[in-house]
Formats: sequence, structure tokens, C-alpha cells
Amino acid sequence: MRTLLATVLIILLAVFVYSYMAAPSWRGAHTSDRSAVGTTGKIDVNTARERGAQVGEKVAVAAEKVKETAAEAALTSKIKAKMVLDDVVKARSIDVTTSGSTVTLSGTVRSVAEHDRAIRLARETASVTRVVDQLTIAE
Repeated sequence: MRTLLATVLIILLAVFVYSYMAAPSWRGAHTSDRSAVGTTGKIDVNTARERGAQVGEKVAVAAEKVKETAAEAALTSKIKAKMVLDDVVKARSIDVTTSGSTVTLSGTVRSVAEHDRAIRLARETASVTRVVDQLTIAE
């Protein structure tokens, strides 16, 4: 029995060693080929500058869009925070969306007092130029 067990262990060890030596991924097949790579032909400097300018313009437009989106999100957050801290307004039932400096309030409120308070909180927030009222009062 011991001989059979020793034979099985030796065979398993041999298979493991063979697999280790034969499998390229185990020995660092992920190392990159460091041989030199060259290019042929001419580089058109003017075309490269034009493409660089185009990319720069696109990056500037994207950065401005991100800046606007962040400002809108900050404005929305300010208004929602005011509503959460207010005793009259139930903030979970009011959706606040912002486009530029225009704020839209939508949803259903419980009373005229809650409606008026929500509108007032939005209007009193810095940077808000217009409030669009799409709130409905529950009956």
C-alpha cells in the first residue's frame, strides 16, 4: 500500500513539474518583447499640430461641460439640503433638477404651505435665477 501511495505521489509531482515547465504563463510569458520598433515615412508637423489643436478644443469643451454639470449638481444639492433641514417641506416627495441656473421642482406636496415653502427655499438659494414650478398639491 505504501508503495502504491509513493508511486501516485511521484506521478503527481512529475505532472506538476512538467506543467510548470511547459506552461509559458507560469514562467513570465507576460514579459514584453523589448526589441526596438521603428516607423517609416515622414511626419507632417502641420497635420500633427492641427490634430493637436482639435484635440485641445475637444478637451476644453469637455472640461467646460464637466464644470457646468458639477455646478448644476452643487446647486441641486444645496436646495435638497435646505429642504431636508426644513420642518415644513417633505424633501423626499420633491424632485429637484437644475439646468444652468434654472431649477425645476416637481412632485407632490401635502399642502399649499409646503408648496410655497419649497418654492421659496429654491428661489432664495444663491445662483438660482429662475424656478419652474411643477409641484402638485395632494387633495
